[in-house]
Amino acid sequence: MKRIALSIAFACCLSTTQAQEKTFKPFNQLDFGVTLGTTGLGFDVAMPVHERVKLRTGFEVMPRFNYNMHFNVESFDNKGMPTSSTLDRMSEVLYDLTGFKVDQSVTMKGKPTMWNFKFLIDVYPFKNKHWHVTAGFHWGTSKIAEAVNAQEDSPTLFAVGMYNHLYDVAYRDWIEGIPTPVINTETTGPVYLDPLLEKQLVEMGRLGIPLGKFTHDMTDAYGEEHKQGETYYMEPNEYSMVYADARTNSFKPYLGFGYEGRLIKNNDKIHIGFDAGVMFWGGTPSIMTHEGVNLAKDVENIGGKVGDYVDLVKGCKVFPVVNLRITRTIF
Repeated sequence: MKRIALSIAFACCLSTTQAQEKTFKPFNQLDFGVTLGTTGLGFDVAMPVHERVKLRTGFEVMPRFNYNMHFNVESFDNKGMPTSSTLDRMSEVLYDLTGFKVDQSVTMKGKPTMWNFKFLIDVYPFKNKHWHVTAGFHWGTSKIAEAVNAQEDSPTLFAVGMYNHLYDVAYRDWIEGIPTPVINTETTGPVYLDPLLEKQLVEMGRLGIPLGKFTHDMTDAYGEEHKQGETYYMEPNEYSMVYADARTNSFKPYLGFGYEGRLIKNNDKIHIGFDAGVMFWGGTPSIMTHEGVNLAKDVENIGGKVGDYVDLVKGCKVFPVVNLRITRTIF
C-alpha cells in the first residue's frame, strides 16, 4: 500500500512538472505586421502577455493624394448681398487696376494629412485563437485634412485681395465720408483714389467666394461681424491664399474586432487577417477656414462638391476602420 502511495505521489509530481513546463510565458513571441486600409499604410509589432491576450503597437499614415474642389468668384456689397456686376466687366477693371487677369473660379486642392501612433490590446475569447476583440487608442495629428488653393490661381487671388483693399478705401471715403488715402508714406504723403473710380468700385462691390449661409451671428478671426442668414463670402488672406483645415481630437479611442489565420498552409510563421472597428475622434470634426469660420458649424446650405465633402465629414461622428494585416513571426 505504501509503495502504491509513493507511486501515485511520484506520478503527481511528474505531471505537475510537465504542466509547469507547458505554463505560458509572456513576451515569448514577436510578430511584425504591415497594414493597409482606411487609416492608411502602416506597420505594427505584437507580443503576447497572456495565452489569450496580445499587446500591439505601431504607426499608420494616410497617403497624400489630391482631390479638386472648384469655387466661383462673385461680387457682393458691403451688406453681404450679391450685386448685379458681371465678372467679365469686373475682370476688365481688375486688369486695369492690378495687371492680373481674374478667373471666374478658384480651385482648391484637398488632401488628407492624418497619421497616428496606435496602442491596442487584442483579446482572443475563443479556443481556436482566430477571432479577437480589440480595444485601445490612436494618437496623432489633430489636422486630418486640408484644402489649399491651387498655385495657378494665385494671380486671381492676389488681384481679388488688392481689389478688395481698394474697395474698402473707396467705401470709407465715398459712402462713410471718412477720407482714406490708398497710400500714405513719408515720401509720397497721402494719395487718394479718384472720386469717379471710388464711385465705380462701390457700385461693383467686393469680390469673394460664396460658400453658404451663416447659421448664427458671429465674429470671424479678423474681427468682421456676420449676421445669421447672410452669405459667407470667403476672401483671400494677406498672403493671397484661401485654405481650410479639418481637425479632430489628437487622442482617439478605438474599439473593434478582427480575424487572423494562416496565409500559407502548414506555415505558422506568416498570417493574414483583418481589423474592423471605429475610431472615436471626439464628435463632429471642425472644418476651419483661414478666416476662423467653421464650415461644419457656422455655415449651412453649402452647394456643389464642397457641400458634399462637408456633409460627409459632419456625418462622421466616428471614423470607420477596416484594415488588412499581414504578419510574420520573428521569434
